[in-house]
Amino acid sequence: MPQFLTGSTSNGMKKKVFVAMSGGVDSSVTAALLLKRGFDVVGVYMKCWSENNPCAISDEADAHRVATRLKIPFYTFDFEKEYAKKVVGYMVKGYQGGITPNPDVMCNREIKFGLFLKTALRWGADYIATGHYVKKNQNLKSKIQNLCIAKDLNKDQSYFLWTLTQGQLKHCLFPVGNYTKPEVRALAKKFGLSTAAKKDSQGICFLGQVKVDDFLEKRLSDIKPGPICRLDGVVIGEHRGAELYTMGQRHGLGIGGDGPYFVVKKDIKKNIVYVGKEDDLQHFKKELVAKKVHWISGVPTSGSRRILCRTRYRQPLVRATITPRGSGSVYVVFDKPHRSVTPGQSVVFYKGKKMLGGGIIC
Repeated sequence: MPQFLTGSTSNGMKKKVFVAMSGGVDSSVTAALLLKRGFDVVGVYMKCWSENNPCAISDEADAHRVATRLKIPFYTFDFEKEYAKKVVGYMVKGYQGGITPNPDVMCNREIKFGLFLKTALRWGADYIATGHYVKKNQNLKSKIQNLCIAKDLNKDQSYFLWTLTQGQLKHCLFPVGNYTKPEVRALAKKFGLSTAAKKDSQGICFLGQVKVDDFLEKRLSDIKPGPICRLDGVVIGEHRGAELYTMGQRHGLGIGGDGPYFVVKKDIKKNIVYVGKEDDLQHFKKELVAKKVHWISGVPTSGSRRILCRTRYRQPLVRATITPRGSGSVYVVFDKPHRSVTPGQSVVFYKGKKMLGGGIIC
């Protein structure tokens, strides 16, 4: 059942919701659904990164076109300065340090549910809404807000939202989490929205048509080519800079022969990238340590406990045991060796369909 059947208060006043409209079908349907439920809807396009990103102009135009169709107010919030510092700066610094950062998690924390939420509330909003595929519910007794896996398991985006707090969640709506992607497209067509058949964006949204490594090469200092080695030390290729590669990477290595090979280890100081075969034991990890752990709904942080988790988006949930280590970190031991555990990425914890929180892989 949708989270809110009506957007009106007990005295008949409409609740105001600012919808983050990206120009895609999901946020377009989000706005239409909330309008249909009686909310006072305001559309907002967040201008975050326009450098070498022609999609930004067309996306803003698509969002405006939908807002016009729905006859709702539409604004553009310019967050480029903050985005460059909080998201792009974080991403570049992470790669420079040899890890693989997750800009989507940081964008949600700092921009969408940080700056956008604060701005919307200051402008008189009761809620913000996004096109994320995730469900939210509230424990009627404790009043605790919970985030749960979306109806569409293939589109579920709970993995990217583990940093959200109770203070943020009470002001957040996620209407499309109750629908599958085909249902959302059908709704867009029913509402007469121009984005009904628009393709989903792929990769890191702000890069547009620019490749990640090309983007980073212009911003990372002191990167240089070096050897690609097998685990036995034999050199079988050359890389463009060890910082540009991520654990588990297969494509873009430029290695022929008896592959495929995967990145299994990096030595940033010596500028060496090590590769192995898919079944190489170095490619799998039995354990990890996560730092900066955040629990959304007050999960106890003492004592070991059994849990479900994933270390990559859309990865199947796996069973593990977690043990707090103090200073906001936890020790995670998988039931079975787990593939491509990547420092800088997120490990996110679940109990059934409820997303409990997460942390950053060390």
